[in-house]
Amino acid sequence: MIPKPDQLVAAAGNVAHTVLYGGLADLRPMPRTLIDDGELREVYHYRAAPGVPETGDPVLLVTPLAAPALCFDLRRDCSLVEHLVSQGRATYLVDYGRVAFKDRALGMEHWVDEVLPEAIRAVSEHADGRGVHLVGWSLGGIFALLVAADRQDLPIASLTVLGSPVDVRKVPLVAPVRPLLNLTQGPALVTRAYRALGGVPTPLVNWAFSAASAQKLLTKPLAVVAHLDDTDYLAQLEAVDRFRANMTAYPGRTFGQLYHRFVKCNALVEGRMAMGGRTIDLAAIEVPVLVFAGNTDGIAPLPAVRAVVPLLSGSRQVQFEVVPGGHLGMLTGRAARATTWTVIDEWIEQWSGGVPPPTRKKAAAKKAPAKKAPAKKAPAKKAVGKKAVAKKAAAKQAPARKSSATKSAKKASSSAIGSNPSRRYGSAGSRALGQR
Repeated sequence: MIPKPDQLVAAAGNVAHTVLYGGLADLRPMPRTLIDDGELREVYHYRAAPGVPETGDPVLLVTPLAAPALCFDLRRDCSLVEHLVSQGRATYLVDYGRVAFKDRALGMEHWVDEVLPEAIRAVSEHADGRGVHLVGWSLGGIFALLVAADRQDLPIASLTVLGSPVDVRKVPLVAPVRPLLNLTQGPALVTRAYRALGGVPTPLVNWAFSAASAQKLLTKPLAVVAHLDDTDYLAQLEAVDRFRANMTAYPGRTFGQLYHRFVKCNALVEGRMAMGGRTIDLAAIEVPVLVFAGNTDGIAPLPAVRAVVPLLSGSRQVQFEVVPGGHLGMLTGRAARATTWTVIDEWIEQWSGGVPPPTRKKAAAKKAPAKKAPAKKAPAKKAVGKKAVAKKAAAKQAPARKSSATKSAKKASSSAIGSNPSRRYGSAGSRALGQR
């Protein structure tokens, strides 16, 4: 294609701005305040936007290991943090800082038993005792699932997991090497290597993440040339490059658990995992769960993520969504602004109640009879006839917790992809709703 004059002008402006100012992306972090800290635990509260008061339940963003917290605050105009704050949502983040060689003895128990539970309590206390909506990406979503299953006493209002593979056998990057993992007797090469290194160092983590999107890296130069006139596109590339450059290391023992339990044994595929002398069962999760899969995600493909849905049999409501983007793009890509974030907004609004779930359950039980009172007043309008009586009977028979899902259930079937044509996300991807 021959570029138009306005495209040439825009491209020249982008090149000049990059040369003179070092880039196009606005990489300023959203302002935040530290409210709690501990060993590999820093809990931040993002400051409210000017003129936008905070309302409703707080949101706690749960980062994965190795990936920087930049995943939630990639750049201005493409930051989930900025989006939530601009909506007046009290927004918090748990960050693990830099993992060092001295942290090599820490296992997954540290995050499931200490880091995340303490962060949830700190956020709820800071937000006047409200229930906390967890939003976890990748391994952060796995941590959130395990904590919600293990600790029903925590003030968790709802759970959102994005790109969290539960069935590792369905991850193409892992499938070719899995048959080779059990060929050797005793400590294998991988085990000896991570023990000697005290974990997985940052360069290897960066390489592994880049390998998942090797095709995009190879075609990147051509893509840059083709989009020289697209400021937003080029800014996004800069922000993703910065994200990759800030990868951190995996602690040795934690990586060992992930390697042996997830990669070799696919331990979570049945919904249960042994940890700290006990077994955590995902079926014990009672809070509502929203699950996202990216339609081009190579690290956590759709089948690997969707495998968690039937395991959440105890959840009040489960909703499954397919959105455009790869592993990072589904969370904070340019398309996420009108897809993933919109669904998260609706989900949090739907399950916001202002009090922690344990209190809310008791309150709901006490208030349930009060809902019948309006139905008893119906005889004053006897003119409506038998239909009103039928409606009253149906209202009495319907379980209380199903009422919140009725409207959503009308939107889609339990497993179909793109089952809501009125809200599909165009040719880039589709939406899937799965409700229990």
